[in-house]
Amino acid sequence: MTWLMAAAGSALQVLVAFVSTIAFAVIFHAPRKELFFTGLTGGTGWLVYLLAQAAGSGVVASSFLATLALAWLSRVLSFSRKTPVTVFLICGIFPLVPGAGIYYTGYNFFMGRDAVALQKGLETIKIAVAIALGTGIVQSLPPFLFHRKKR
Repeated sequence: MTWLMAAAGSALQVLVAFVSTIAFAVIFHAPRKELFFTGLTGGTGWLVYLLAQAAGSGVVASSFLATLALAWLSRVLSFSRKTPVTVFLICGIFPLVPGAGIYYTGYNFFMGRDAVALQKGLETIKIAVAIALGTGIVQSLPPFLFHRKKR
């Protein structure tokens, strides 16, 4: 029964990531016809993040793996939908951005808990670097990996 509740909780998290990514895409003025696909990239990224966490990866490694997956999906969607990759990538990365880490770094710093602020700040920087590396790796791959050859 515990695994069922965990699965339901994870499914809910993926759904929230999907919906929040679409909300961000609306604010970002993504094309209306691409909103579902922006949500798909955000939900996929969060699903991979949760699976990596369940497999025992830390937050940094999980963020890196999730970024690889959503950047790959963004490029595939970019070719298939004939839309710039940034529409999917920028919106899809939204659930992974360590906003809470930035907040808690500042909060602990101003509350005088420098050691906690330093620890949280370093973790946040590591996550940001993992996201940048994951994006950079996928974006540097050759285009033929992301679309089928025309027959």
